[in-house]
Amino acid sequence: MRMLVVEDEKRLSDYLVKGLTEHGHVVDVAPDGIEGKRLAVYGEYDAVLLDVMLPGVDGFGVLKALRAAGEPQKSTPVLMLTARDKLDDRVRGLEEGADDYLVKPFAFTELLARVNAITRRSSSNQNGAQATTLTLADLEVDLVARRATRAKQRLDLTAKEFALLVLLLRRRGQILSRTTIAEQVWDMHFDSETNIVEVAVRRLRTKLDDPFDHKLLHTERGMGYVLEDRGS
Repeated sequence: MRMLVVEDEKRLSDYLVKGLTEHGHVVDVAPDGIEGKRLAVYGEYDAVLLDVMLPGVDGFGVLKALRAAGEPQKSTPVLMLTARDKLDDRVRGLEEGADDYLVKPFAFTELLARVNAITRRSSSNQNGAQATTLTLADLEVDLVARRATRAKQRLDLTAKEFALLVLLLRRRGQILSRTTIAEQVWDMHFDSETNIVEVAVRRLRTKLDDPFDHKLLHTERGMGYVLEDRGS
């Protein structure tokens, strides 16, 4: 799944990004309320982790803008994070449209459980209106179960390989540069001296394409990689 973390404490945001990506999610980060509001309203996420106390625009302001946006953004599940364990704050957040509330400090396992819960509820409440399954030709990816199959055969992917596949599938038909992939999947600035992206793509291709005659993952020399169905 694709997550947005809106958090101005860098150590905490780094911690959340590391944990979420290790569990197969693609994560974007906003360090303040202004950027968080822009990404939440104009992006498309499966869940938003939103701090209350933010510079620029506070979490309540971001939440209000998100709930006033059009679909599918307005229905995005939101987990609010705060260091203030005040009943009024929790009530306000829930009344303004937050799906759940978590007080700092917290264990990552609890945060992950709450994220999974709100995304499941959202999927159930919308009766499939918000896609939890991505498909391309005979490839099917279940975002909730974090399971990928091709021609009904299960693909044994690592967390990073799954995150890479989801990124490519969400942007099917678009050529993604190595820089974009490194930033989205590893949350790192691309270093031309490393071949981490090439290795990951090669391993994914071994599982995704090599056992099948019909290829979906293509290399565009000098530009990057694209996932698309080019026919037989």
